[in-house]
Amino acid sequence: MFDDLRNDANSQFNEDPQSDFQFGDYTSDDSAGGFDDSGYETQAPNVRARPKKFLGMTSVQRFVLVFLMMMATCVLGFLCLFATGSISF
Repeated sequence: MFDDLRNDANSQFNEDPQSDFQFGDYTSDDSAGGFDDSGYETQAPNVRARPKKFLGMTSVQRFVLVFLMMMATCVLGFLCLFATGSISF
């Protein structure tokens, strides 16, 4: 596996392994897409990948919100421990 690692790193790498894949020639009047009798897909479905959003926030906004909630929890916990006398300075 690691016998020829240096030469493998310097060699060209095919980043798109599906570029060699050829689709068969097929036509269909089916506008909704699907499969014909030979099993080939007649049309690609028109589905777009949407970014994941929770409550309309991006991932960075969610991270900031969770980080601030964690900090508030730590501060409130410290204040409760200090008020009850469990810790002191």
